[in-house]
Amino acid sequence: MPASEAELLLLDTHCWIWLQSGQLDQLTRATAERIRSAAEAGLLRISVISVWEIALLEAKGRVRINMDCLEWVREALKTPGLSLVPLTPEIAVDSTRLPGEVHGDPADRILLATARNLGARLLTRDQALLEYGRSGHAKVAKA
Repeated sequence: MPASEAELLLLDTHCWIWLQSGQLDQLTRATAERIRSAAEAGLLRISVISVWEIALLEAKGRVRINMDCLEWVREALKTPGLSLVPLTPEIAVDSTRLPGEVHGDPADRILLATARNLGARLLTRDQALLEYGRSGHAKVAKA
């Protein structure tokens, strides 16, 4: 996919970890190409909630990174074409008012509200988020 055809993509936390750790084998070839095209076009996004999730997972020992967590995040955010999306009042409020049926995980709700607010497609392997995307309330694609 040429960069001119790229779409705005929001990565779920696990996708960001895979991307930054070079575990591209976790992604389909088409998804890896989609991410590459979005990055080349400057259209790759990470929600600030993913920073929180990574820090939480690392603190609990569920994710291992090879350096200090904050240093890892700072380095990861230097990825060309990647931008951090802050938690705005609009996203925070929207996360509590999502249409349809969505589970109660606050981080997932913030990811959905962020994608909706940006008009971005959320890339994820989370089945609940994929199901929500099938409802038509958010653009979600399987990573």
